[in-house]
Amino acid sequence: SPSAPVSRPERTAAPVSRPPADESHDAILDLSESIISKLLYNMGLEAQVSAHLDESDRAERRSIRVDVRGRDLSVLIGRHAETLNAFQNIASLIVGKQAGQFVQLVVDVEGFRARREKQLRQMAQRMADQALKMGRRVALEPMSAAERRIVHMELQGHPAVTTESTGEEPRRKVTIVPKE
Repeated sequence: SPSAPVSRPERTAAPVSRPPADESHDAILDLSESIISKLLYNMGLEAQVSAHLDESDRAERRSIRVDVRGRDLSVLIGRHAETLNAFQNIASLIVGKQAGQFVQLVVDVEGFRARREKQLRQMAQRMADQALKMGRRVALEPMSAAERRIVHMELQGHPAVTTESTGEEPRRKVTIVPKE
């Protein structure tokens, strides 16, 4: 019957009625996937790339999470994630230039950043306990601004300790201080 083909396009056309902002985000997600795939290919790495908006972000400062999956990608992470951070910065600049706007990308390889965040949260709690037990300040190892932020956020509501960043880049670190 002729009515069946007509109803099918109406269903597929429904997503088109989204606000224009969503469509531009879709374009930026596609652009991010394309550029990162091309960069990885040029580096001789085979991987699947998927981009999505980071749901945990505030509306005024959104970032795009890009998950990279494949075999033998440890070379992309590097020592202390230095290679991954550099790759992320370069990809952000390229995507931003092509999109004509600032784009904050967070590139994760095989869930590395998620695992590292969990480790940092656990370490923050352990070191807060240690600072309280010893009754003195405890300095953590030097880490990136993003990793320091995770530690600060984890201990933000802690009833017995505060945190502060000390030192100069690139050796800046979090110090956990027992409250008076």
